[in-house]
Amino acid sequence: MSARSATAPRVSEGVSGRIWQPMDYFMRAAIAQARLGLAEGGIPIGAVIVHQGRIIGRGHNRRVQRGSAILHGEMDALENAGRQPAAVYRECVLYTTLSPCAMCSGAILLYGIPRVVIGENHTFMGEEVLLRSRGVAVEVLQAPSCVALMREFIAARPELWNEDIGV
Repeated sequence: MSARSATAPRVSEGVSGRIWQPMDYFMRAAIAQARLGLAEGGIPIGAVIVHQGRIIGRGHNRRVQRGSAILHGEMDALENAGRQPAAVYRECVLYTTLSPCAMCSGAILLYGIPRVVIGENHTFMGEEVLLRSRGVAVEVLQAPSCVALMREFIAARPELWNEDIGV
């Protein structure tokens, strides 16, 4: 299924709106991207960008694989979404397995993405305060699978993790 044609299954709605399952369909897609990055020898951080219930961009951290200084999961998802009108980004939700760093948060603000769903922020606390201060709705799931993925990776490859976060 291509990134541009993936749609979520229907979700029942209650009085308060959408009812979230313990692991949302789109977060599972972001986790799949993180696992793909790990399988490629990279850092297991994944992201998807969703517009009107459809994934328009998928990505994972490819700094190692591409020798890139900037291809974090969120940046890769934006790149893979392709050129979109500003109006599209203003209706998107970005799902990411880890709290976005300053660079990725800047891109979220630049493109006006109004909502970010984060798998976990125990491993790394990104710029959530900045995002919220600029009106971005931020939801942190603390998904056990996201926490475990990062803890296992950091234990196995601390030097690569430290490089990625600039230590």
